[in-house]
Amino acid sequence: MKVLIIEDEKPAARRLQQLLEEKRPNARVTGIIESVERAVQWLQEKPEPDLVFLDIQLADGLSFEIFRQAPIQAPVIFTTAYDQYTLKAFKLNSIDYLLKPIDPDELAQALEKFDRLFGQQQPLKLDAIQGLIQAFAQPDYKERFIIKAGQQLTYIRVEDIFYCYSEDGLVFAQMGNRKRHAIDYTLDQLEAMLNPRDFFRLNRKIITHIQSIQKVEPYFNSRLKLDLQPSPAFDIIVSRDRVNDFKNWLDK
Repeated sequence: MKVLIIEDEKPAARRLQQLLEEKRPNARVTGIIESVERAVQWLQEKPEPDLVFLDIQLADGLSFEIFRQAPIQAPVIFTTAYDQYTLKAFKLNSIDYLLKPIDPDELAQALEKFDRLFGQQQPLKLDAIQGLIQAFAQPDYKERFIIKAGQQLTYIRVEDIFYCYSEDGLVFAQMGNRKRHAIDYTLDQLEAMLNPRDFFRLNRKIITHIQSIQKVEPYFNSRLKLDLQPSPAFDIIVSRDRVNDFKNWLDK
């Protein structure tokens, strides 16, 4: 069985290939592609694979764009970090999917479904693809926050925030000019409001913007210690369970 993996996160691609080799020793990965552009070129030049694993968000855009330029005839199993509520769009279009990080048992089930449907799957129609593009379009992230300035209201721009942190039951936005402003949201709420391309939740206390990170160094117990600018009054430690995600975020 010839398998094509279209995935822009190298660790995720390696893990998927390893799991495939364990679950299907006869499977041969014929290519690992990290972008829409390269995937289109590969599909136009290479023989059609038997099965395609396709990440939704690639380095240069949504993978659904591949179907517009080089329709994939082979069955597709999507891989994604999106939650299951958003994934209702897949069910409506009878598309298999796996949530990342990929669970070996779920991969086995998806491969069994592939076996049952092999030879029956039809290429995705453009109207179905358009529906998926709309369902997985980049969400609207916050651009401004209202703050109080004395007795008046004003606003701060998200792009000017260096990090947000909790202290004494309040949440503050730290600005580059060393000023800080209280904002009426929890860190959990902010995590969903701020663009993950620029912001990362380091631990339970702080969410940082990429622009504030000055230095990253190893810390005991497999954690990381960060120097941020402006320098906060407390140590910035990346919790152990977030270290790999943090490194992947930095490496994008």
